[in-house]
Amino acid sequence: QLQLTHMRLGFNVGANDAEAVLRSLPSIALRYRAHDEVTRALAVWCQSQPQFVQVLHPALPNSPGHAHWKAVCVNGPGGAAGLFSVVIAPQFDQARVDAFCEALRFFRIGWSWGGPISLVVPYRLETMRSVWPAHIAQGTVVRFAIGLESKADLQADLEQALQVLV
Repeated sequence: QLQLTHMRLGFNVGANDAEAVLRSLPSIALRYRAHDEVTRALAVWCQSQPQFVQVLHPALPNSPGHAHWKAVCVNGPGGAAGLFSVVIAPQFDQARVDAFCEALRFFRIGWSWGGPISLVVPYRLETMRSVWPAHIAQGTVVRFAIGLESKADLQADLEQALQVLV
């Protein structure tokens, strides 16, 4: 477990990472707003797609954690950043979910977030947790980190990749 934790989180911050953070601080508010705006629009759009049985984003009223987000963020600094997840219907096996992720042209496979490039990662929760979380629908969770690409480009990309699941 220690090795897995180290692989996923790391234990130190490198000098280049610290320099990148310091260099990006002046534009963080602009980037955060851009991430948030496109992410919210895509999350709402994803709710209308039948292949997704659940969309997890704190700004969505039916999403787990919405009340907490509303109390802390809406009444506080605002925004919800650029992360959201979808649960792909359970009739689509892991191979089809992987094919969906690989069909995306603007999204790269990756674990990071907050950068200029949109990322996607499929999660196999059953390998990460001993009990399926009650607030998450059955299926495969796919996490999106929205970059600075246009909403229209990202939505069109999602639409074309969804054809893999039809």
